Amino acid sequence: MENFVIIISLLLIGMGIKRLSIFPKETGNVLNLIVIYISLPALILLKIPELAFSTELLVPTIMPWGMLIFSVTLVLLLSKSLQWDRSTTGCLLLLVPLGNTSFLGIPMTRAFFGEQAVPYALLYDQLGSFLALATYGSLVLAFYGTGESKPTTKKVLKKVFSFPPFIALVLAFALKPFSYPPIALNLLEMLAATLIPLVMIAVGFQLTLQLDKNLISQLSIGLAIKLIAAPLAALLFMRMIGLGGELVQVSILEAGMPPIVSAGALAILDDLSPPLAAALVGVGILISFLTLPLLYQLL
Repeated sequence: MENFVIIISLLLIGMGIKRLSIFPKETGNVLNLIVIYISLPALILLKIPELAFSTELLVPTIMPWGMLIFSVTLVLLLSKSLQWDRSTTGCLLLLVPLGNTSFLGIPMTRAFFGEQAVPYALLYDQLGSFLALATYGSLVLAFYGTGESKPTTKKVLKKVFSFPPFIALVLAFALKPFSYPPIALNLLEMLAATLIPLVMIAVGFQLTLQLDKNLISQLSIGLAIKLIAAPLAALLFMRMIGLGGELVQVSILEAGMPPIVSAGALAILDDLSPPLAAALVGVGILISFLTLPLLYQLL
């Protein structure tokens, strides 16, 4: 509980400094860049070599794709029955299946399960959410978006293989048989320790609550699928097939993360119902601070 209070406090700090004129409006983006290029790769290089390979590691790599199929199916069925326009459908298809499993998922995993569970969250994020954003997300933008530059296979592959955390993941697996020199280990620990403070302050700084009354229905449905239906479906399925343990619990918690911020930004840039995209991200983060503890109690 103490770690959870710390996370809330960091979020409030980010929201607070946003009101101070000495911090430029690009502060959130700068903090995110530091996380993507330094903090997260350091954490991956530090934690992934600690993993002991087993068939159970398939759970955090397969579950995000199962959640994607589940969410996409629900959104498409509801879109047809409720007659949503293409912009709304594209927005929900982009944001609902893709969770904030890195920026929010890693701090929450550490808060609820402890340091030893972080590698499971990293696998879920890098081999699931990130790859889905780069591949599936590109397809949604190509089909529903209005941007002039449509994604190609070459662009998608370049995006994946040039992403610093993914490069760090490949390097971490390659270095698994070796031990880091003490000075390298100390450096990685120092850099990795900056991730949670920077992430949560950046999230607080960038948090927006642009709520359009005309979008309450779509917003409610989208968040209900992302924060409630998807993780409960994952929990039920895991119990039906008899799988349990910390690795499974972390994967289910990750399945209940709110929509990822970067997907919201892409939706806004490609004119996929920008007010709905902003609300899904902002309101989703706030509500997740209520739903995630409740989900944890069910695990």
